[in-house]
Amino acid sequence: MASSSLPFTSVPLQFNSPSKSLSSSTRTKLRTRRVIVCPIRASVSEKPSVPAPSVKVSEPGEAKLPLKKVPGNYGVPFVGPIKDRLDYFYNQGRDEFFKSRIQKYQSTVFRTNMPPGPFIAPNPKVVALLDGKSFPVLFDVNKVEKKDLFTGTYMPSTDLTGGYRILSYLDPAEPEHAKLKQLLFFLLKSRRDKVIPEFEACYSELFETLEKELAEKGKSSFQTANDQAGFNFLARALFGSNPPDTKLGADGPSLIRKWVLFQVGPVLSLGLPKFVEELLIHSFRLPPSLVKKDYQRLYEFFYESSGFVLDEAEKLGISREEACHNLLFATCFNSLGGMNIFFPNMLKWIARAGVKLHTELAQEIRSAIRSNGGKLTMAAMEQMPLMKSVVYEGLRIEPPVPLQFGKAKKDLLIESHDAVFEVKEGEMLFGFQPFATKDPKIFERSEEFVPDRFVGDDGEKLLKHVLWSNGPETENPTLGNKQCAGKDFVVLVSRLLVVNLFRRYDSFEIVVGKSPLGAAVTVTSLKRASF
Repeated sequence: MASSSLPFTSVPLQFNSPSKSLSSSTRTKLRTRRVIVCPIRASVSEKPSVPAPSVKVSEPGEAKLPLKKVPGNYGVPFVGPIKDRLDYFYNQGRDEFFKSRIQKYQSTVFRTNMPPGPFIAPNPKVVALLDGKSFPVLFDVNKVEKKDLFTGTYMPSTDLTGGYRILSYLDPAEPEHAKLKQLLFFLLKSRRDKVIPEFEACYSELFETLEKELAEKGKSSFQTANDQAGFNFLARALFGSNPPDTKLGADGPSLIRKWVLFQVGPVLSLGLPKFVEELLIHSFRLPPSLVKKDYQRLYEFFYESSGFVLDEAEKLGISREEACHNLLFATCFNSLGGMNIFFPNMLKWIARAGVKLHTELAQEIRSAIRSNGGKLTMAAMEQMPLMKSVVYEGLRIEPPVPLQFGKAKKDLLIESHDAVFEVKEGEMLFGFQPFATKDPKIFERSEEFVPDRFVGDDGEKLLKHVLWSNGPETENPTLGNKQCAGKDFVVLVSRLLVVNLFRRYDSFEIVVGKSPLGAAVTVTSLKRASF
């Protein structure tokens, strides 16, 4: 549940503080020192006649960063964006697209075009922020606007969301933002006692399905089982409704997949032939009318299941209709979408870490549960430091919401590790989160999955650099920021997956393939608990 670029952002899913006035000691330094440096927190006034950025004097021993123009260019109009799009999806691939430009410009901050470009996004120009120091400006709503930027340089038709701009697309300055986020806080708080038992029930069914298919076929798709288990869990835990017992039946996940594709297809690669994909989803929008009936079935399910939340919405001044469309989006796009991306990715990293980690997790998890009377509780999970670290490391190395956007509210000075860059009011800022959370100047062995990275006091200090929730892990969502309303919910269900997996199994093996979002995980072995 989060809010920023694809799943977990969104439930429903800040960093820098505004510039402060200079102290008297700092003013004294300004009079006596000639060398100055402009940090990320400095910004020029709203309407300056002459650019006059705030400044900060470097302390003794502090590196003095040069003020630079943002490198890079956007190429020839129309042609440049299409060339960049082809590089991003096909010629180079996403990660190499960014790495090659960092190398070319010798800078982690540069200008480029972001997909989809023509004819879906009229202005694909962005300033890319690809390090852990510059990236957090995207969370500072005093400096960047988040209106209609959830999916990036384009916004899907509101026909896909009942005619409403959903919470994920609202800037905190808009009046509806606080009311809708408050509604999600209410939902999560009122159903918190249902999360653990419903997860255990739904994912026990998932494991039974995997075991049955393994016995019959020698392999089983985690994706297929997770789609159904995840949707059933969210419906039961959050709304007290079991989809198989309703008119929706088992159709929910397939309807949701199609509906999500119509929204994020312009920034995905489906593995189709290049020219087919370019014409079908990257150059023109898919007509919302093609999924209208599917969406209506989902809407009816949520309207019938969420009466107590809709009653609360009316008390907050939100219509039942608008509230229902937001609940649907927060559950199906943000929450289920995030689980469908992150759960397979996390299993991939845990599987690759090998049997030694599996054994350590099994021992820690089972011991903590035994110490708490044999029941899985929140208190028991707090006694599992390795398990908690593994989840945070999964969120760090492959965050479920990789792309973040924000539009500069005023002229800004943005600081990377190597320089300070001037950005003008109205320019689009873009961050690729995996590069920020794998910044080698912040994390040792940054490209490696280190299971115990966040264990102990030193490990916990690094949590401020885990940014998956549209904000630092050490901060909390509020009505005035864009951090994922379901931040703690997402962490909890991710922990529950690891705990229930190693409560039941000693070890597992998988085969990993590609999918448009995340990893395609096929389970090939499950070794039942032996101790």
